[in-house]
Amino acid sequence: MTVVPRVVLSAPSSGHGTGALSLGLLAALADRGLDVAGFKLGPDQVDAAYLGLAAGRPGRNLDPRLVGPERVAPLFAHGAAGAGFALVQGTMGLYDSIAGRPETESTAAVATALRSPVVLVVDVAAMGQSVAALVHGFRAYDEQLWLGGVILNRVASPRHEAMLREALDDVGVPVYGALRRHELPPVLPARRHGVVPVVQRDAEAERAVRRLGEGVAATVDLDRLLALARSAPELTAAPWSPEPAGPPAGERPVVALAGGPGGSYSHPETAELLRAAGAEVVTVDPLRDEALPAGTRALVVGGGLPETYAEQLSANRRLCIAVAELARTGRPVVAEGAGLLWLARELDGRPMCGVLDAVGASRDGLVVGYREATAAGDSVVARAGTTVVGHKQHAAVLTPRAGERAAWRWEGGAPEGFVWRGVHASQLVPHWAAYPDVAARLVAAAVAPAEAPA
Repeated sequence: MTVVPRVVLSAPSSGHGTGALSLGLLAALADRGLDVAGFKLGPDQVDAAYLGLAAGRPGRNLDPRLVGPERVAPLFAHGAAGAGFALVQGTMGLYDSIAGRPETESTAAVATALRSPVVLVVDVAAMGQSVAALVHGFRAYDEQLWLGGVILNRVASPRHEAMLREALDDVGVPVYGALRRHELPPVLPARRHGVVPVVQRDAEAERAVRRLGEGVAATVDLDRLLALARSAPELTAAPWSPEPAGPPAGERPVVALAGGPGGSYSHPETAELLRAAGAEVVTVDPLRDEALPAGTRALVVGGGLPETYAEQLSANRRLCIAVAELARTGRPVVAEGAGLLWLARELDGRPMCGVLDAVGASRDGLVVGYREATAAGDSVVARAGTTVVGHKQHAAVLTPRAGERAAWRWEGGAPEGFVWRGVHASQLVPHWAAYPDVAARLVAAAVAPAEAPA
């Protein structure tokens, strides 16, 4: 049994201010001295990173499509261990699902699985008494859902607020706060920077989160919200653990994990799995460090590295050369998302690491979505025929799309990614918590003798 005070923050649809409110709530409660934890539903590593910045502990993704619905509660219990308050930021509308599977993957389904109250954030800028009908409808739609109350956003005036509160009181829905239009300003760094401001502990990002915390502390009844969170029952799911079946033995190889002082570009569970498999995990900053950590035997570049930093990645020539040499000697190099582009010969005319004989080019529009992929052959990541679910979100594409040995294939698409010696590079981003064997395979390859360079 796990006791964690918790709420799920959701909305009728995207655009109601759930993200800013989630950050503000975590920052405000952390400022009170409470140990808090933040989670993002779905594959968005950027939102998860900022939740971690606000909470002061790693923000984590809870994605039923990537990890399987049965792992959501255990991963939550693991990430919230010891916290006095945990917040799950929903995605899209309360009953929506990115993958079209609302019965298991919507915010409502996850809230039910976590036995958690839901607080609905409603943008009321163009709404009056109709707010009661809207909220009542969301409460009545699913009798298993625990709708604990609402927070009103973009309230126009004290008179407007009084009208809204009266309407909601008539249907018995508590109001935990009301924010004016200016009280959740767009202060976060531009989205194109991705997780970099968090990973680099950027002062602008830290100031923005503090500003949101101050706004929420002044407008939300934190004590009543905490009382709601503390009324959540015990979780019956046992916490997820990265520990292998048997304790790791022998040499502890150094595995370099791309990131910075504020975290990595991988899900937090990646580092935990690598350590549990016997690795010494050391951070390497692909934007600033000019060398790999001493004794590096493997490199992991997670899917949170943004494509928009191609110029900085290219300019760091010394590290590019070191990565190419590591790959040439057959050491394991796993690159996800934009990490694949970094290993290419060039991207938009800028030289990259040159590990892969491929050229990247940015295009308008994004490729976004989940893929159920099958390993096209044996690699450091998986045995041939292994099936995984991953997420893709990228604008740049590589030519060719795959090497002589592809990383993945899936129905309706051409083979994708590159496997060469110990390199596994693909724009597909799986969640390693669903596939712990990846970490074990990588560590085993890291302790194996290096190949003789060709």
